[in-house]
Amino acid sequence: MNQFQLLRSRRFAPLFAVQFLGAFNDNVFRFALIIFITFTLADKFGVDTRSLVVISGGIFILPFFLFSSIAGQIADKYEKSSVIRRVKFVEIVVMSFAAIGFWIESATFLFIVLFLMGAQSTFFGPLKYGILPQHLETAELTGGNGLIQMGTYAAILLGAIAGGMLASVDGLGPAFVVSCVVILALIGWLFSMAIPTADPSDASIRINWNLPQATVRLLRHATTDREVLTIILTISWFWFLGATFLSMMPTYGKELLGADEQAVTLMNVAFTVGIGIGSLLCEKFSRGRIELGLVPIGGIGISIFAADFFLVGIPEAAASVLTLKSVLTYLPALRAFVDLALIGAFGAIFIVPLYAALQARVERSRCAQMIAALNVTNALFMVLSAIFTVVLYHFKVTIPDIFGLVALLNLVVLIIACAVLPEFSNRARAILLRRKR
Repeated sequence: MNQFQLLRSRRFAPLFAVQFLGAFNDNVFRFALIIFITFTLADKFGVDTRSLVVISGGIFILPFFLFSSIAGQIADKYEKSSVIRRVKFVEIVVMSFAAIGFWIESATFLFIVLFLMGAQSTFFGPLKYGILPQHLETAELTGGNGLIQMGTYAAILLGAIAGGMLASVDGLGPAFVVSCVVILALIGWLFSMAIPTADPSDASIRINWNLPQATVRLLRHATTDREVLTIILTISWFWFLGATFLSMMPTYGKELLGADEQAVTLMNVAFTVGIGIGSLLCEKFSRGRIELGLVPIGGIGISIFAADFFLVGIPEAAASVLTLKSVLTYLPALRAFVDLALIGAFGAIFIVPLYAALQARVERSRCAQMIAALNVTNALFMVLSAIFTVVLYHFKVTIPDIFGLVALLNLVVLIIACAVLPEFSNRARAILLRRKR
């Protein structure tokens, strides 16, 4: 089946819509918050916006580290579509709190809401990825995961535009943002009603509510299979890369390129454009199979275009403030936009086969729990990304130098992954030989 045919199938389309709307809503709020921090707080209080932007990302992903063990157990124990509906209803409540936070313009309150959003997303993740192998055939998993990634990052793109633009409207920004997030949460809940049932993977599970103990057991089980563990850690490395790149872009755009709010939003959008394009290309390159040979190819592409930021160095200041209309006419900004888009495209080629392989190779009865283990390691790697970035800022390392350092680290990680799981490099050679013919 062509991957786009899945969008006409009830076993996939409602889930796709729910995921799309949830990601869109998350990012309307998150990018509006970033614009609020980067411009409003900086102008009013002179706060260190670089650290606050990084910290905001850490607050959002902290619940993934705290609650993923419980989320995975619940997803495997109960019928998934009914749990999804409950989780989406919680989103309506959380977004109502977000509306209050923007209305009163309280950074503290909005950070609390951001934490609650992360908690709601924590419970949705294992459900989303755990239900896919129940509703899709193995041959459809790459295409289905590609569509999920494409839809997610298309939603991020639109959410970035909407959140940034709405928040920057003088006087009316909060009203637009609060209306958008509440209405979208309600629509997402309505779409969740159409998701077909998915039987419990293991109804006999006894949920362990001791969070530290449950998390340790979850991670310990993930380490029993070297292949699965390698896939999990490789996926988490991608989230380290993505978190690092995206956390730097508001500062890069404002301080190094001299861009305004809307132009900064456009720079954030470039990465998500690339992810969407690369996600769709995965099905074509995979030829209907789960192709881990794409992982090294994607990883090398990420390093090449991350290194280009380092080669550009610190650009000369633009003659005037870069706006949405003028930003891509300034050569350093255009080059940064292209680099980010290509990093995103190769990133999707890197990540989509890994998700499909994880879903196909773990025990069906524990699929959601392995996704939960993945979420824990993702959260850990993103926290490490935040610490990594803040420490380098503290030592006055420039953003182009950070890009260069990450490009080098990525090659080291890729070499290690290929040594531990030779299927990566063996399949990559097979793809390249096939192309030469």
